[in-house]
Amino acid sequence: MELVDGDIVLRPIRLRDQRAWREVNRRNRDWLRPWEATIPPPTPNGPVAHRPTYRQMVRHLRSEANAGRMLPFVIEYQGRLAGQLTVAGITWGSMCSGHIGYWVDEAVAGRGVMPTAVALAVDHCFRTVGLHRIEVCIRPENGPSRRVVEKLGFREEGLRPRYLHIDGAWRDHLVFALTAEEVPEGLLNRWHRSRARDERRDPGVRHQPGN
Repeated sequence: MELVDGDIVLRPIRLRDQRAWREVNRRNRDWLRPWEATIPPPTPNGPVAHRPTYRQMVRHLRSEANAGRMLPFVIEYQGRLAGQLTVAGITWGSMCSGHIGYWVDEAVAGRGVMPTAVALAVDHCFRTVGLHRIEVCIRPENGPSRRVVEKLGFREEGLRPRYLHIDGAWRDHLVFALTAEEVPEGLLNRWHRSRARDERRDPGVRHQPGN
């Protein structure tokens, strides 16, 4: 499965992506560290967890995908690996929901790559997979990531205190969400229209910072 819009492609992550994935992560170490999930210290009687290797990560993502609980993608921009997007926590039954996490290469931030990637993923989840709700949880301090969901029209639903272990501590997160009924025309279509309208009003808007 590949999701494509112009220069931006979402496709499944592969073992052979290791070299490119590591290179992008190495260049973006300082850019990504404040927002990366970390493993909390073990409790006195709890197991000791270790950060997985790349191969372990990919095998875990594939296993979760095969079980219908996850959709793991890499993001390509102009033919090069430029980030990662994962739809995780997929729940069926009376909920039919999932949540999206993402990161992008700082070198392509501000070009609309991440809003487009999120819109592609949301449309796929609503129209093909059959989910009803998608949420994104973001640290209040993460301005670039908040701009992504604001540009796409996600609703802010509130604060989850100490929600995830990020950058070495339990961090608060804001919750943003969309349901299928809110984007009957498709999120990608709405994003394209919004972007075109902004560029007509101000041709320099495409060069503003943000993902």
